Amino acid sequence: MSITKEEKKEILEQFGKHETDTGSANTQIALLTKRIRELTEHAKQHKKDHHSRRGLVMLVSRRKKLMKYLRRSNPEGYVGLVKELKIRG
Repeated sequence: MSITKEEKKEILEQFGKHETDTGSANTQIALLTKRIRELTEHAKQHKKDHHSRRGLVMLVSRRKKLMKYLRRSNPEGYVGLVKELKIRG
């Protein structure tokens, strides 16, 4: 359910400003999106796992707040990120 080091490294190379950039909004949103997709698949298989479902809702909320910040601060970057990650914006 967690992201492996290789997957995280690929996401950081694609969305980060440099190799170790884990703090920018773009990379945080990309990492959260990966975790959200994995937890969504888990929730589909395990319908009674309410603890994981709560964690999923919390991750979605955190991503929503970061996307709201990115939309305010960098509208062009926001649009590009939404298209690249194929999420609703």
